[in-house]
Amino acid sequence: MKILNVNNILDPVSGGGTAERTLQVSRALASMGADCTILTLDIGVNGDLRNKAGSVRVVALPCRLERYFLPSLSWNTISELVRHADVVQLMNHWTVLNGIVFRYLRQLGKPYIICPAGSIPIFGRSRTLKSIYDCVLGRKIIRHAKKVIAISRKEVDDIACYGVEPGMITLIPNGVDGSEYVAADDVGFRKKYRIPDVPFLLFMGRLNAIKGPDLLLEAFARVAGEGRFPHHLVFAGPDAGMMSLLRHLTVNAGVADRVHFIGYVGGIDKSHALHAADMLVIPSRQEAMSIVVLEAGAAGLPVVITDQCGFDDISVIGGGVVVQATSDAIYSGLMEMLGKGAAIRGMGENLRHYVAERFMWDSAARLYMELFSSILNRDS
Repeated sequence: MKILNVNNILDPVSGGGTAERTLQVSRALASMGADCTILTLDIGVNGDLRNKAGSVRVVALPCRLERYFLPSLSWNTISELVRHADVVQLMNHWTVLNGIVFRYLRQLGKPYIICPAGSIPIFGRSRTLKSIYDCVLGRKIIRHAKKVIAISRKEVDDIACYGVEPGMITLIPNGVDGSEYVAADDVGFRKKYRIPDVPFLLFMGRLNAIKGPDLLLEAFARVAGEGRFPHHLVFAGPDAGMMSLLRHLTVNAGVADRVHFIGYVGGIDKSHALHAADMLVIPSRQEAMSIVVLEAGAAGLPVVITDQCGFDDISVIGGGVVVQATSDAIYSGLMEMLGKGAAIRGMGENLRHYVAERFMWDSAARLYMELFSSILNRDS
């Protein structure tokens, strides 16, 4: 089976969870015997990323305008990729690349699915452009797809708002490669990133309003102000527009000496960070299903997350606490977890077992293969 996965950003720094899902699903599909290709833009595509892709072919088009992720008009390349694919998956939603590929999908009569991966709700910048895109093309792309993939139960409702019938929506959650999160080096990690020998809370993600780092910082400042716990706070992630604001907030709150901004952390350093932290905090204002929750689970790290992360089962299985996306609620969640002391280690183990049983990438790939096979058999 020849599969083409399309995602405008494969770069793990700027692409986040959607880039990770595209790469990992493609690798897992290839390991099952599929001939898998990824079509993307050349942002961040280097030798290391291609090596990580393994047997998956990566076709990276030049990006002409990064602000809007405009690809060069490589019509022949795109048309040939679509022509030779048996089935295509479009990742994300508000992308010019998806629109171009959609043109050839319709022209050549190729079956495709789309996985918005949490991007359907309009949030943040370019609201007007996104609304125009939706009216002109976005809704059409979704409605003509053979199936629409939701990555969490929460996202099913977002997709249904586009007029998609329940039977056309398939749930295939995110996953994790547990082998990537077994390495621990607390001393080495702290030395490399200049973090003192004190317990710390970890935020991992883009410093962007949608991820809620300001909510966490406000909550942490209250925790620190009470003087009951010695913990520091580590922000591990690239600046996506909020760094200056967050630094200003740390000074105003008097916690600048207890808050550390260490930039993007990937590879083995990510595993080291997850093992060194006391807990992971995900204060997102909006997110379909956080991959970093699964990464924390693979490392046995308990979490505090908001109810906007598409992972409310965390509280049911005892892997952490789920709170509302407000600084007050996050403060309460932090105090609850910190008050448990060493007992939270058991919560990390609960999360580890839960993730290992349900959220491996090979499980997601099997669901994809079954779906692709049913689509091709139906169309043959």
